[in-house]
Amino acid sequence: MIMAKSKPIEEIINEVKDFNKILIAGCDGCVTVCEAGGMKEVQILASALRMYFKQQGKEVTVDEISLTRQCDRPYVALLEDKIGQYDAVVSLACGAGVQFLAEAYKTKIILPGVDTCFIGVTEARGEWTERCAACGQCILSSTGGICPIARCSKRMANGPCGGSADGKCEINKEIACGWQLIYERLKELGQLDRFERPTDPKDWSTSRDGGPRKIVKEVSQI
Repeated sequence: MIMAKSKPIEEIINEVKDFNKILIAGCDGCVTVCEAGGMKEVQILASALRMYFKQQGKEVTVDEISLTRQCDRPYVALLEDKIGQYDAVVSLACGAGVQFLAEAYKTKIILPGVDTCFIGVTEARGEWTERCAACGQCILSSTGGICPIARCSKRMANGPCGGSADGKCEINKEIACGWQLIYERLKELGQLDRFERPTDPKDWSTSRDGGPRKIVKEVSQI
């Protein structure tokens, strides 16, 4: 799941303070789960902006909507009949959703309302942690299902580095050493022999080759 966090209200106000009609557009996907961009957050942000403009003695229209997903054209197209009436749209979707909305409505100012952070999991209510760096060429089969790129502070594909102590990372003592976690998992699986087979250098062309990555799935002709 893509994780995001709300931008500071001061930053958003600075971007929208000169507009007269603003649409706050949420997304019912990942950012709703991590409580950053769903309808609840849309309503909270809209209320905060209305309060700000009222205090400034300025009449500004701030409307609310939330789309099923901002990363799919059919849902983005639902704004076609109404987006023209607004000076700007504040999107509470992830960075991909913001860009997709901007591509669909090229003459409209689309502003991000959240900071996209990482791909992660829900640890507890209000707590999310990174699990995947979306780097391509997944090596989880060699590391007991624990990603060294996301879990190791140094992004080491072969470890440990030798700087950890008591199972904690030398960079941040609050963070578990990713490779200690991998060792413990492989030990539980009876696969410690995998440490004798170093991971080949990562083919970073599968994750970054000079432009945006793309996946094309062949459609069956049957």
